[in-house]
Amino acid sequence: MTDILKADMKSMDIVEHQINKLKQLYPEVFIEGNQIDWERLRLTLGDAVDTGKERYGMVWPGKSDCYKAIQQSSIATLKPAREESVDFDTTQNLFIEGDNLEVLKLLQKSYLGKVKMIYIDPPYNTGKDFIYPDNYSENLGTYLRYTGQVDDEGRKFSTNSETDGRFHSKWMNMMYPRLFLAKNLLRDDGVIFISIDDHEVHNLRLLMNEIFGEENFIANVVWEKKYTRSNDAKWFSDNHDHILVAARNKEGCRFNLLPRTEDQIAAYGNPDNHSKGRWKATPLHAKSGTDGAFSYTFRNGVIWSPPPGTFPRFSKESMDKLDRTKEIWFGTDGKGIPSKKSFLAEVKAGVTSTTLWSYQEVGHNHEATEEIKKLLPENPFNNPKPTRLIQRMLNISTSKNDIILDFFAGSATTAHAVLKLNAEDDGNRRFICVQLPEPTNRDDYHTIAEIGKERIRRVIKKIKHGQDRNGDMPDNSTSLDLGFKVFKLAPSNFKVWDASMDKTPKAIQTEIEAFGEHIDPLATEEDVLYELLLKAGYPLITSIEKLSMEGKTVYSIDGESLSICLEKELTLPLLRAMAANKPARVICLDVAFGGNDALKTNAVQIMKSQDVEFRTV
Repeated sequence: MTDILKADMKSMDIVEHQINKLKQLYPEVFIEGNQIDWERLRLTLGDAVDTGKERYGMVWPGKSDCYKAIQQSSIATLKPAREESVDFDTTQNLFIEGDNLEVLKLLQKSYLGKVKMIYIDPPYNTGKDFIYPDNYSENLGTYLRYTGQVDDEGRKFSTNSETDGRFHSKWMNMMYPRLFLAKNLLRDDGVIFISIDDHEVHNLRLLMNEIFGEENFIANVVWEKKYTRSNDAKWFSDNHDHILVAARNKEGCRFNLLPRTEDQIAAYGNPDNHSKGRWKATPLHAKSGTDGAFSYTFRNGVIWSPPPGTFPRFSKESMDKLDRTKEIWFGTDGKGIPSKKSFLAEVKAGVTSTTLWSYQEVGHNHEATEEIKKLLPENPFNNPKPTRLIQRMLNISTSKNDIILDFFAGSATTAHAVLKLNAEDDGNRRFICVQLPEPTNRDDYHTIAEIGKERIRRVIKKIKHGQDRNGDMPDNSTSLDLGFKVFKLAPSNFKVWDASMDKTPKAIQTEIEAFGEHIDPLATEEDVLYELLLKAGYPLITSIEKLSMEGKTVYSIDGESLSICLEKELTLPLLRAMAANKPARVICLDVAFGGNDALKTNAVQIMKSQDVEFRTV
């Protein structure tokens, strides 16, 4: 009998992915068995390899376990929650409830290199912040225990206090693997913004340098988060936060200009009624150049030379043209120090963002609190970020069709900002928000994730009623994506061998016995469908068409690039019908063959004759 290939039911193998990237660059360093010959690699790279014992770098307790956390594949799944979603079948926005480390692993196949912008507001590590566990071997199990999905005793998620020991190390062990996996999801021109305060800004900067490369660091933006001073502060009134910005590839990254404010436009005038319109005076000299002895006589007799220590900005030929076209300003009396008229019509359409963001420009913490109160009068969230702050990031780093990821979603400010900006410019930006169901100890909203979902629902409702727009709803308002799909992290619907389990005889025997029931009897067909979709590398927003073939149901994925059949009984006519559609891949349940080896052999041959990749699970 011809063996049928099995569908891969784990998240992307990060080690294999990294090795393949290295193989593309240096195929000559690989030997038999896909092993790397380090001596060949050293010879290939020459002096770039540092073999000394002392070198510059960042080391902390537990760093080696960060790599283990990255390399360990996830065997979890994301289950759809239609009842908590809005326009589930048509929306392209996602809200995922679960441990963001596991979720980032599950998104690797389907969103690799597709995200334009990431914004995160992680725990600041002030001694009271909620910190994820840093034991790499406990990821899914700890989450299931934490959310009450299993009853086993084990380590719980907790706060990170300064008395715990390894205070900074624990925080970095939490952040490192998440940033590493997040980088994989960025497009080549993608950027990441991370909010942080003075407690960990220094360590975060070094983590980002190591993961993204120091050459790809862009800026440390200082955001003025308060509009009043705290006179009761012990030392200084803390009025700012940091926003660290890095790129996947700085050379390929471009930022949009910001529109000019009314004050900036007011700086341009036209006192001489020049035909080119409004202008402002700019110096004729520059800080650098070559001709320090430059002198020029204008047609009105004014003689000009650059001030000491400066140089002319223009050549004599250019000065002749400016003088001839009346683009030099000599003051109201016509005899002042000459300046160039820089015309508003000829300068860039906007202004470059600075690294200082004032609360007047992008909002402050109090504004953010009031913003949530208007949506959720009970105000269940402390210290949220204002949507204007996130919109500033969106405006300078995204276009109308980009994907935005926030895997520390909190109260879902990023989702709010994306929906609001789309409503203002008729964009089609899509958000992916990930939030742990952290308990709130409230009766109305039991978890932070519930707060985020409810906020998004109310934002959507307000936009639909035109209350969150500038002006009236445009004629094409129905084209806006005002929905979101909710998914929840859960164990796989299929029994997948867990290589991270305890290697005791009892644990191994339990794992073997569990394979008697291959599919979770509580799993719905939609649960299974979305897991296969995710594990096959398709985004969770991929189009799904339900077809009827030979009296059976077949799901056509992404315009027939993949066909999935979840029927418990396969027939030759059904297999021939699926193959005749010529999808790139077909996935069926292994139990659907009912132990019929002849049918399996025929299935392989039928699919092969139509050049279809055939797998079972």
